[in-house]
Amino acid sequence: MDITKVRNIGIAAHIDAGKTTTSERILYYTGSNYKVGEVHEGTATMDWMEQERERGITITSAATTCAWKGFTINLIDTPGHVDFTVEVERSMRVLDGAVAVFCAVGGVEPQSETVWRQADKYHVPRVAFVNKMDRIGADFASVVKAMRERLGANAIPLQLPIGAEDDFAGVVDLIDQKALFFSGVLGQKPSEGTIPPELAMEAKQGRDNIIEALSDFSDDLMTLYLEGKPISSELIRKTLREAVISLKAVPVLCGSAFKNKCVEPLLDAVVEYLPSPVDLPPIKGFAPSEPEKELERHSNPEEPFTALAFKVAVDPFLGKLFFLRVYSGKLEKGNVVYNPTSGQRERIGRIMRMHSNKREDIDSMEAGMIVAVPSLKATKTGDTLCDEGNQIVLESLEFPEPVISLAVEPATQQDKVKLAKGLNALADEDPTFKVHNDEESGQTVISGMGELHLEIIVDRLKREFGVDVKVGNPQVSYREAIRKPAHAEGKYIRQSGGRGQYGHVVFDIEPIEDNKFEFVDKIVGGAIPKEFISAVEKGLEEAVQSGVLGGYPVIGVRVTLVDGSYHEVDSSEMAFKIAASMGFKEAMKKADPVLMEPVMKVEVVTPEDYVGDVIGDLSSRRGRIDGMNVRANARVIDAFVPLVGMFGYATDLRSKTSGRANYSMQFDHYEQTPAEVSEKILQGRI
Repeated sequence: MDITKVRNIGIAAHIDAGKTTTSERILYYTGSNYKVGEVHEGTATMDWMEQERERGITITSAATTCAWKGFTINLIDTPGHVDFTVEVERSMRVLDGAVAVFCAVGGVEPQSETVWRQADKYHVPRVAFVNKMDRIGADFASVVKAMRERLGANAIPLQLPIGAEDDFAGVVDLIDQKALFFSGVLGQKPSEGTIPPELAMEAKQGRDNIIEALSDFSDDLMTLYLEGKPISSELIRKTLREAVISLKAVPVLCGSAFKNKCVEPLLDAVVEYLPSPVDLPPIKGFAPSEPEKELERHSNPEEPFTALAFKVAVDPFLGKLFFLRVYSGKLEKGNVVYNPTSGQRERIGRIMRMHSNKREDIDSMEAGMIVAVPSLKATKTGDTLCDEGNQIVLESLEFPEPVISLAVEPATQQDKVKLAKGLNALADEDPTFKVHNDEESGQTVISGMGELHLEIIVDRLKREFGVDVKVGNPQVSYREAIRKPAHAEGKYIRQSGGRGQYGHVVFDIEPIEDNKFEFVDKIVGGAIPKEFISAVEKGLEEAVQSGVLGGYPVIGVRVTLVDGSYHEVDSSEMAFKIAASMGFKEAMKKADPVLMEPVMKVEVVTPEDYVGDVIGDLSSRRGRIDGMNVRANARVIDAFVPLVGMFGYATDLRSKTSGRANYSMQFDHYEQTPAEVSEKILQGRI
């Protein structure tokens, strides 16, 4: 396999921008599918789950492999709905490039911004595709402008649309100065033609704009430009490729995936401008025995084997299926690898190339590949697999905390075991899905990123695991915080014949901006021996999981251990753990504790006629309007609303606007709950 001809790309965008339709056209034109799958008909290859086909949305990222003009493209189609943003996060972590799809009417939407920031976080080069040019209100220029203003992207259009809406016929290729028209039922016959006269001036200006934008990145190009000499298309493409890989430019193309127009030029742009694994810097990690020692692995089959398990899926026939991105080395089936996180060896019995939910067995995997392997015993999402003689731990994945919970219970006693099995399997698959047992009520509580997320989980329990479940009302995941510093001590002394227990700690607690827990050790003179300090930290970590107001986790607190004492014989790790926990509860009571609630960033797109009703409704939900602007022929209302006020909002918004408005929301921050609301929550009335 020629690694320079491999492209590991993802397709990411806001919900309903046309990601899956674009993926389906790519599979068709590359010959991976003999017929085109449609999202609205429930026949899309990449939307293989029943829930995806029924709802017409993508829930889980699907991987597939296809070929284009001698290049191998490993493609991941990611979800657009914010409840499944973890699927985008972990895909971005292992991708070399991405196609960001924008709706020609909606432009840069909230989830477009989220996936863009995720790509920024993992330094993923991008090509942009403005889709749905055939829709009423399509405006290519305004989407490019929004990309520059809202995303801070150096967006460089490589095409000009020929017509728009119903008259969209093709594009002008600005680099080569030619027109491309698409005919045939599936648009599979692109034909070159002359640029329409009315676009000739604009096309010439468009090529000059590309050269001007790229002149900062190439001395050769700059010199030719300043001297007024002709500049070859090859030099433009070479310079643009370098700018894209170094994250300094984003080429913008346009088309209509649904109408089969301009997907081939997009594929050409993917292989032309997005990087191969060897074009990117080496992956960094550290030695398991020396975390401060940085190690590197290059995309080279000759280097020691290194791979990251970025996703776990439950397969009805194979059990757990682990998706791996191979960063270096080569491995054949039957070989043994090492997991430095769990300290266990894993035997690779089968290696599979994925085509959505179908599989193709292969004999080996090497640097640059994305593959799936079943039946790993001690591996979880985010773990590294490597050569035991050359150990390395790659940076793991970070996942957001759940914001909403539901109580579930089996409908019958027979379903009890099946429920536990199903919940464990789904929790392994999805790191943002959490399960715990509420000790007070004895209920099983599931937590996730939103109502839709938990609705899908419950649906999968019924269909995939055959569990009939009863579901309680949604519950918000509140937090507790403190408003002022406090000083406290915890003392745990037990004497009951023989050896006793003795632990004594003194610490200060204070609020901090970050929503995390910080521990600072300021013990001097050996007041508490070193071996007991970690026990104190563990005791505090457990204590912050349950605050003093309603037993909710505590956020935004720093604990500084300043003093304490120990007993030569009676002191133990357990005694110091308990002392720390007791002291923390005491300190919390003195530090003016308050309840914090998750606040969502909400964007509502509504026709002008309903703006007043929508704003009034958001205000009644304790929403705070943050701004309002115009997009195409609709109004966009930005607001911050507590999550508790958003339950059932989809139904209410539909009825208030005759189904003409839509909204999206994502978690933004925690905020102090008003006193009267806090009182109701703690009394169990909300």
